[in-house]
Amino acid sequence: MMSQPSIDLSLLSEPEKLRVEELLKEKKRREKYEKLYSFPSYPWQRELANATATCSQLLAMCANQVGKTTAGAYIISCHLTGKYPEWWTGHRFNKPISAWACGVSNETTRDILQFNMLGLPGYADEQGSMFIPRDMIISTVRKPQVPNAVQTAYIRHFDEDGKEDGVSRLDFKAYEQGEEKFMGRPMDLIWLDEQPSPSIYTQCITRTVATGGIVMMTFTPEDGMTPTIHQFMHNPQPGQFLITATWEDAPHLNEERKKQLLSQYPPNEAKMRSQGIPVYGKGLVFPVPDEELIIEPFKIPDHWARVAGIDFGYDHPTAVVWLAWDRETDMVVVYYTYRERLQTPMQSGPKIRETTPWVPVVWPHDGNKRNPGTEGAITTADLFRKQGLKMTHDHFRNPKAPGEVGKGNIHREPGLTAILQHMEMGKFKVFSTCLDWFEEKQMYYRDDKGQVTELNEDLMCATRYAFQSRALYAVTRPEHDAYSKYKGKSLPLYSKGVV
Repeated sequence: MMSQPSIDLSLLSEPEKLRVEELLKEKKRREKYEKLYSFPSYPWQRELANATATCSQLLAMCANQVGKTTAGAYIISCHLTGKYPEWWTGHRFNKPISAWACGVSNETTRDILQFNMLGLPGYADEQGSMFIPRDMIISTVRKPQVPNAVQTAYIRHFDEDGKEDGVSRLDFKAYEQGEEKFMGRPMDLIWLDEQPSPSIYTQCITRTVATGGIVMMTFTPEDGMTPTIHQFMHNPQPGQFLITATWEDAPHLNEERKKQLLSQYPPNEAKMRSQGIPVYGKGLVFPVPDEELIIEPFKIPDHWARVAGIDFGYDHPTAVVWLAWDRETDMVVVYYTYRERLQTPMQSGPKIRETTPWVPVVWPHDGNKRNPGTEGAITTADLFRKQGLKMTHDHFRNPKAPGEVGKGNIHREPGLTAILQHMEMGKFKVFSTCLDWFEEKQMYYRDDKGQVTELNEDLMCATRYAFQSRALYAVTRPEHDAYSKYKGKSLPLYSKGVV
């Protein structure tokens, strides 16, 4: 592209020279203080902005250095000012709004979010030099104890005819301030740059319920496959939108720059940094790829033992996992699962019983809880016994450790460790038909303190009960009575993966 020829001011008359100097000065002023009107957005950034027409929770899960923060700052600035570009088909606020821009710490919020919206912190001449034009910033309030940080900014808002119709309010917040700082008044728009904790995210959702507002997240998935990411990727709800952007979506990164950047990252982070793909296994309880566990259904040999584990539920699902175990090789296979919410034992019991009713079912200690609404306040375990399930005589316990006195404990970690070791040895497999098992595995993770999340762990708990109890309770197929007709044949549920 050819550059424009420079103007030789010596050839101009004095009035012409003054006029040109004024035009050049105005051009520089606009370039510095009116960036909102000349943002050269990429296609994926436009798609993110326009998705607000139908979605209220948005996630831009992107590679590093592709412009995700820039996109977030531009989008929120358009909403704060009411100044939308011609290509905009997303939601438009027809009034001044209340918005939050949120980052990890007070310092990063100042240096990244505040900078991208208001200009370089601490320099009066730089205020308004980024996406919110200088003449639209009415005033700002300093954040206490954080040098050069803005807590609140008041922004002029304009209607669709270009007339000023009020004042938008922008507050800068940081995750380090704690969940309580994200409670309070209803909000129209919340931008979360970098991934928030689940509790902060849900607080932000709550803040937008009354207004029908928007929550937008922009981040690179450095925390791995968290429940929030999993939901957007694999189980999106109405009103949710996910977009990804890789280095291929960022024209400002040439091949030489991409190669140089990639050389700086460890191999296990390459896809996350360059493609925005979560680091596999980071945070997961079972950081083993699905393809190493999945196996196509086969006829389980009669000499393999069977055992099932159940996790009781009502509001959350009642879940059952059936295992087949080859005693000779110690190979374990998950061959069938059941998971269903809002089912009483009388409703779920017969469905569970249909699947190899001779298989023992291991249950957790809360099965001893008595149900006041039943005759004699019968226990939950006994309610399932009455439905014909072969419930074990005692609740689940881990195998006793060497030297341990008394009965085994019911702790979670011994079972998780044992299952993971089995997976890593290649001796734990799951039928490909057990899709809900793989779905839950991807949502089963540890928080930043290493604690296992207790959400979406129904099938995982049932798996642990059965796996840890296989030596004590697993039995082979009966060779008599009603089950003898299945000798050497598939059971009726083979099409579902039960054999």
